[in-house]
Amino acid sequence: MSELNSTYTEMAGVVGELVGFHRRFAGRAQSLPCACPLPSREAVTAIAGNLRSIIFPGYFGNTEAQGESLRYHLGASLDVTVRALEEQLTRGLCFGCAEPEELSGCGLRARELTRRFLERLPEIQRLMTEDVEAAYEGDPACTAPDEAILAYPGIYALTYHRVAHVLHGLGVPLLPRLISEIAHSDTGIDIHPAAQIGKRFFIDHGTGVVIGATCIIGQRVRVYQGVTLGAKSFPLDAERRPIKGIPRHPIVEDDVVIYSGATILGRITIGSGSVIGGNVWLTRSVPPGSRVSQGGVRYDGFESGSGI
Repeated sequence: MSELNSTYTEMAGVVGELVGFHRRFAGRAQSLPCACPLPSREAVTAIAGNLRSIIFPGYFGNTEAQGESLRYHLGASLDVTVRALEEQLTRGLCFGCAEPEELSGCGLRARELTRRFLERLPEIQRLMTEDVEAAYEGDPACTAPDEAILAYPGIYALTYHRVAHVLHGLGVPLLPRLISEIAHSDTGIDIHPAAQIGKRFFIDHGTGVVIGATCIIGQRVRVYQGVTLGAKSFPLDAERRPIKGIPRHPIVEDDVVIYSGATILGRITIGSGSVIGGNVWLTRSVPPGSRVSQGGVRYDGFESGSGI
């Protein structure tokens, strides 16, 4: 019995230490006057999946629904999704409040933001329609636009990005990043919700693509797997912390193609119509129509191990 009591005592000590982590981080939200719970990653995952089904009706969820039946199922799904989104927006807004006096209006703000997001859904769908067409036209292996919608990780990640980007633009805290990271986990494509991406954007293959927060990407741009549009350095403030929000990622103009493994860093501009070759490391701007490739590979012949 004494050994059992000792075990319980040790467990109580461990629990106490683990709860300390909650007080330091998550406990901040519960310590505010509204005591609003944190946004739920599981709920946000379901919302993002439902929004994908709504943007591409008939492709996900109840794929047997057609005609008026499809309209009914789409309306019902939208109603459920909007209610869930409003709840998670309320949680996110409460968590993002810096001062107690801001908290009382979180529910009302969430309702208004949900309404404004709902108004933008047709625009998101129009953009995604053009992105799907770009995928079909840009990949000779794609047999139909339906294949791109159902199977292409680039379309999956871009759908989530366009949703997250609208929420980010509305000033919603935390949820846009959750949505982008859900897509990142599922596809290996990391797009910050703040990144601005024009229409007819195509990510081919996709794994390992990174697009930073202050990137601006024009229309009809195509990138391949392993491309990084990142920052070259992080300016620090007086307390040696990274300064937030300054432009530090590339601007990619219209009709640019960036091949696999290319790394483009800093606030530089890739001029329209340029082609950036595979595995290029680029930290300077290039004018429109540029063709940038890595240095030539040297080939040497050796016999019996000589030269190694």
